[in-house]
Amino acid sequence: MNARARLLVVDDDPSVRSLLRDYLEGHGFAVAEAGNGAQMREELARERPHAVLLDVRLPGEDGLVLARYLREHHDVGVIMVTASGDVVDRVVGLEVGADDYIAKPFDLRELLARIKSLLRRLQARPAPGEPAPEPPATARRCRVGRCELDLESHRMFDLGGAEVNLTAMEYELLAAFVANPNRVLSRDQLLMKTRNREWEPFDRSVDIRIGRLRRKVEPDPDGEPRVIRTVRNAGYMFVPG
Repeated sequence: MNARARLLVVDDDPSVRSLLRDYLEGHGFAVAEAGNGAQMREELARERPHAVLLDVRLPGEDGLVLARYLREHHDVGVIMVTASGDVVDRVVGLEVGADDYIAKPFDLRELLARIKSLLRRLQARPAPGEPAPEPPATARRCRVGRCELDLESHRMFDLGGAEVNLTAMEYELLAAFVANPNRVLSRDQLLMKTRNREWEPFDRSVDIRIGRLRRKVEPDPDGEPRVIRTVRNAGYMFVPG
């Protein structure tokens, strides 16, 4: 990743965009702005960022629609900005593939820490616009259901060799499971191994992402989970095949 990471702030409030741009540029980031979905796409076409800070409450296409678009068309980090206490927006944002979220009003220092944490998780990926490198011959690969996880390139492949898209958080969850086979990990433990932040009272992010991972790795995605199993009242357990 380049020394000066590129961020895109998408918010319909010019004063918020200006505040965030001044603050983040003061901490060494290159920052672009967009006030709606159309402007966001223009900025993406001009220069793809490493991460997008995306407000949920936007006119026209809202942030949840745009988050789904970003996940389907661009390999960028996504941090959703939600209204304080709006659990539904957070849950839906994670379901469509956002990497993290932060609630308004937020402390700028917390936002900065979350951005830095996300960028660290993305470092193993190719820079925006660059082709993905071939996995090294010596890369350690672990079998995870009907896929193989490459622990050096942070990529996952199906058994036919095709790459399976993973978000940064999905990779971290899989890496935590692979490091702890046949061991029950609670939601709190998984959050600490991935987000590195305090647990929140109604945080379904682990459940949501595990549901997404099961659809990617389970031999029978519609059947009873065999690879990532639910242990009632305890958490989840990875069972190598």
